[in-house]
Amino acid sequence: MSTPQFDHPDVVLCPGGPMLLRGDHVIEDPDGVAHRTSRPVSAVCRCGKSGSQPWCDGTHKVIPRANARP
Repeated sequence: MSTPQFDHPDVVLCPGGPMLLRGDHVIEDPDGVAHRTSRPVSAVCRCGKSGSQPWCDGTHKVIPRANARP
């Protein structure tokens, strides 16, 4: 079975967690620097607390929910 090809990334918002992107895409970090992904699935930080912005490093799991961005 072949891997499906997409014209745009599939986006999955994980409740209380990252945004998962599937497919070829470019993500901009908070400083405006563009990062092209080379992985089949990339996790993008949504809480704003990751030490490896723009990527999720799991920090959202240890911060109080009131401080996390929706």
